[in-house]
Parts: sequence; structure tokens; C-alpha cells
Amino acid sequence: MNVLLVYPQYPDSFWSFKNVMRFIAKKATVPPLGLITVSSMLPKDWHKKLVDMNVSTLQSSDLVWADYVFISAMYIQKESVDKIIELCLKYEVKMIAGGPLFTQEYENYSQIDHFILNEAEITMPLFLKDLASGKLPDKIYRTDEYADMKTSPVPDFELLSRKDYVTMNIQVSRGCPFSCDFCEITSLLGHKVRIKAQVRS
Repeated sequence: MNVLLVYPQYPDSFWSFKNVMRFIAKKATVPPLGLITVSSMLPKDWHKKLVDMNVSTLQSSDLVWADYVFISAMYIQKESVDKIIELCLKYEVKMIAGGPLFTQEYENYSQIDHFILNEAEITMPLFLKDLASGKLPDKIYRTDEYADMKTSPVPDFELLSRKDYVTMNIQVSRGCPFSCDFCEITSLLGHKVRIKAQVRS
């Protein structure tokens, strides 16, 4: 199975720091941590390739190679998401989508073949089980439960071109005890802070 993981481009905004990157010979501030965590949940014998569109261009050859395209996005990346969907339809490659944008607005994306919503530690195994059986009866895989962070795998950092990022961040926890009206974290991940297990090298 060939899987292409695509992270959409951020628009030019204060948070993208796009105009600063060239001064420090970098292309993006942080890597797509959620998407490379999802990659770690996929079967080890699958062939995986990451295209972070903030770092590199999505090529037609990537889409021709792929059996599935996995897309994860936030709301601010909607414009880039539309372009990715258009290309996937052109090259007739199946799309699997998750992350904040699709968890909140999956109804607006009828072109997507399957949605893996909420926390992938719970919903990804359901999708993979159906895929392995040769039957995918569900278009939407979702849950109201929160994942045990001790089961969350170490992200596939080897998929990254690390030199292109300003920082190499890690995820320590999910959830937040506060209720800031400008933030969607609690609506997606709850008010309880859940800590990942320690990983010792």
C-alpha cells in the first residue's frame, strides 16, 4: 500500500512567518506533528511519503504513486485543502481526511472518501480493520471518547526533512483546563489535560 500524507499550505499570515524564513534558510516554523503521528499508526509494511506543502510542492508524480492520500488540516488551511482535493479528483486517488477542520466541517467535503475524525488513536484502528477486511462500510469514523495518551505512538519523525524547520516540536499532552473563546482546543480535545507516557532512549 502506498500512502501519501499531505499537509496543506498555510496562507501568508503573521503566524506563518513566511517572509522571515528566507533570512534563516528555513521553510516552515514547525512540522505537521499530528500527521506524522497518524503515520505511526499505519501498518509498518505500508510505503509512506510526506508532502508538507509549506516545505515542498505537491507533484503529480506523488499522486500517481499513491493508493490513498491522507489529509490533515486546520481551518486556516481551507484554501490549500480545496486545491489538494481538486488534484486528487483529477488523478482519481482516494482521500482520507482528519484533523480539526474535517472534524468540525466534514459535511462540507462530500468529495472525501473517508473521514477519520476526533482522536485517531481510537478511530484509525476501526478504519484499518475495515480496510483489511476488504470492506469499508463507513464513510465517517468518529468517537465521543478521548484517547489514553499512553497508547499514542511516537511520531514518524523520519518522514520529515528536519533541516527545513525552525524548531522540532513534540507533543506532551492534549486537552486544556481553560475556556478561551478564541481557541478550539477544548471543543476538540476536552478540558482534562492528558499526559503522554515518558519515552526513554
